[in-house]
Amino acid sequence: MTWIEDPEFAPDKPFGPQTLPYGVLVTGGGPVVAVRVGRHALPLRGIAGALGPRSAELVSGGSLDPLLAAGRAHWQELRERLTEIVTADRAPTGADLVRTDWHTLVLPFTVADYVDFYSSRHHAENVGRIFRRGAAPLAENWAYLPVAQHGRAGTVYVSGTDIHRPSGQRKAAGDLQPAFGPTRRLDFEVEVGFVCGGESASRVPTSEFAEHVFGLALVNDWSARDVQAWESKPLGPFLAKSFATSVAGWITPLAAFEHARVPVPDPEQALQPYLVEDEPWGLDLQLEVRCNETLLSRPRFECMAWSPAQQLAHMTVNGAPVRPGDLFASGAVSGPQRDQWGCLLELTWGGAEPITLQDGEQRTFLQDGDRVTLSGSAPGPDGSVVGLGEVTGTVLAAARR
Repeated sequence: MTWIEDPEFAPDKPFGPQTLPYGVLVTGGGPVVAVRVGRHALPLRGIAGALGPRSAELVSGGSLDPLLAAGRAHWQELRERLTEIVTADRAPTGADLVRTDWHTLVLPFTVADYVDFYSSRHHAENVGRIFRRGAAPLAENWAYLPVAQHGRAGTVYVSGTDIHRPSGQRKAAGDLQPAFGPTRRLDFEVEVGFVCGGESASRVPTSEFAEHVFGLALVNDWSARDVQAWESKPLGPFLAKSFATSVAGWITPLAAFEHARVPVPDPEQALQPYLVEDEPWGLDLQLEVRCNETLLSRPRFECMAWSPAQQLAHMTVNGAPVRPGDLFASGAVSGPQRDQWGCLLELTWGGAEPITLQDGEQRTFLQDGDRVTLSGSAPGPDGSVVGLGEVTGTVLAAARR
């Protein structure tokens, strides 16, 4: 029994006591750090007396930034105390539950840097076959290191933010010159993001992954495929990706995923020592993506060829630091089957095979007005379910200059 009377706050529900994700809600008193409990949220400023002075100080503001910087020992201390509070039979002084659907979520932390990886072999091979027909689907380096590109921290938006169709150069086969205008091939990518914290550090070994990653959040890395195809010669995409990345407003602590850890698939060749894992950091995550109300795919994260620990090790091995607020994403998540692919580029095979939505309309790529929703969960302790906050975004027409 618990003082929280919410049927969704139960171990067999995604946001029961085994999950406890953090977010920042806008209330009458401004933004407040809160923890999600079922369909409700518990603002932490009001229960400062029950948290202890150090934890209360870390979550008394309107951002997760102080908590991210505090480090793993403080993350664990706060999580343990919150678990005691929400599973008690009496509410602590100052507790005031609010409905999550009655309040606006804002970006819960300041994004310092953003890195986007390319770590699904199934996705990379599919994209290679679509974009480079007749050539080898994977570049030679792909199996030896986690390929990645830098993103734009300033265009990481919280879930629910509308996304304007971007413009850029594109050149179709047979065109003599490139054209400029709104993308005609707007796409989503189902990804998992990792929010970093703790002390700034470089050359982070895979064994210290948990010291520098605070939690997980679903990510939609919107993509303009026609712009991407033209500008990615020979470097990676730039304007095709930098216009918007959507991230969940709820950050689920890494500690909640202990029972979801699995090994990544065995590599085909020996890895450099800094990429070898002493313990597995692949994750068994069940993901879904919907366009409007239609379920399009259930990507499989356990199929990812590179773990987030290997990604972090590679990201810092050259001396570049990881800092509190850094966000790195897995890259599009795809499985071996068509109904496990993580973007429209794959699902429609480059636009050649349209998919049909529940209302009978067909899509090759996203149209203005389409709403994309990502959701996910993982196995928790004793058969429970650990939830990941949804990511939603609605496509608007290209903004006028």
